[in-house]
Amino acid sequence: MPIIDKVFRDPVHNYIHIEDKTIYDLINTKEFQRLRRIKQLGTSSFVFHGAEHSRFTHCLGVYNIAKIITDNFSARYTKTWNPNENLVTQCAALLHDVGHGAYSHSFEHLFDTDHEAVTVAIITSPETEINAVLRKVSPDFPEKVASVITHEYSNPQVVQLISSQIDADRMDYLLRDAYYTGAGYGQFDLTRILHSITPLPHGIGFNFKSMHAVEDYVLSRYQMYQQVYFHPASRGTEVLLQNLLKRAKVLFAENSEYFYLSSPRLLPFFEGNFNLTDYLALDDGVMNTYFQAWTNHNDPILSDLASSYLSRRLPKSIKFDPNDKGQLRFLEQLISDAGYDIDYYTAINNSFDLPYDFYRPSSKSPRTQIEIIQKDLSLTELSKLSTIVASLAGTNHGNSRFYFPKPMLENDEFRKYIKNDEFTPF
Repeated sequence: MPIIDKVFRDPVHNYIHIEDKTIYDLINTKEFQRLRRIKQLGTSSFVFHGAEHSRFTHCLGVYNIAKIITDNFSARYTKTWNPNENLVTQCAALLHDVGHGAYSHSFEHLFDTDHEAVTVAIITSPETEINAVLRKVSPDFPEKVASVITHEYSNPQVVQLISSQIDADRMDYLLRDAYYTGAGYGQFDLTRILHSITPLPHGIGFNFKSMHAVEDYVLSRYQMYQQVYFHPASRGTEVLLQNLLKRAKVLFAENSEYFYLSSPRLLPFFEGNFNLTDYLALDDGVMNTYFQAWTNHNDPILSDLASSYLSRRLPKSIKFDPNDKGQLRFLEQLISDAGYDIDYYTAINNSFDLPYDFYRPSSKSPRTQIEIIQKDLSLTELSKLSTIVASLAGTNHGNSRFYFPKPMLENDEFRKYIKNDEFTPF
């Protein structure tokens, strides 16, 4: 294993040490460097102005956590951990988000892309620089790294370190997003957790002495989702972006010539015939340049939505009970009567999260539960030890919101059906 000595200064982890040439070469590929141009939190910087951090910084952080864990495993657990798994774990950690696209989640919903599938394609395609670096390790190494991403890798310890209810990915993004948004909710004792993780035959567990640190991690995750990731204005910005792209897609079908000139890299996606090269040519900056051009389009809806997005003129919203969804049509009619096209100026956004769940083999997507290693070496599932975690286990938290143009708040008839940020059924 070629040894080097490179250091990245990181605001969350302080110093991130790169000691393996394979990792350093992966960082310097064009596909990984592209992540500098993809925001970690998408549109959330419109609400939390400090949230300008990138997928690049997050992936480095996930790598750092994975390296700390695997180095610790190699030193302390020689009978239950194979040091030969270190590199594949660290590569998977570094590359786990390399397939994220421009404004990834909004883009995915509209153009039917899947960042995890793209991640696998980047890793396994012989056309990428990342694949060339991985093949230097061994001809089958790209497939091994990809199989960690798809949860098909033969060692469950490796898979759970990268993707589980408490993994390197989640631990980094909670701390990093809390730091850059200025929120205090995502804080937990990372050092305590990292030094308590233990490799088990079927995955990973946590020493009983760290149980409260793990409990705090679960609570931090719950609070970040409710207070930051599900913030109504953040979701409103995403709704605005989705409606903007939806309008552009419709107009492209009617008159493609304008988009050939103003936004050429979006053409394969409008046409539904894109490849990996097309996907990698897009980033947040490219999209913002296109939005700037669209502000001058002669279609009043497209130009208005583009201007609203760039100038942060966000829609407003109200919570509603999904059982009352049918009655929202009355509000939509009022909005239409006011001159708005409801296809582009209204939206329903459902944001719910399951903070923690124990293993349910009969569920559609069973989760790997968090297990605490007791003094007698027996294993106990976390929610059986923590009443706080038990109160969150198996329950979705979040809400449904109806988004509408802000000027509608000046409509007396419209306001009759809004009380305390909620829809009042009639």
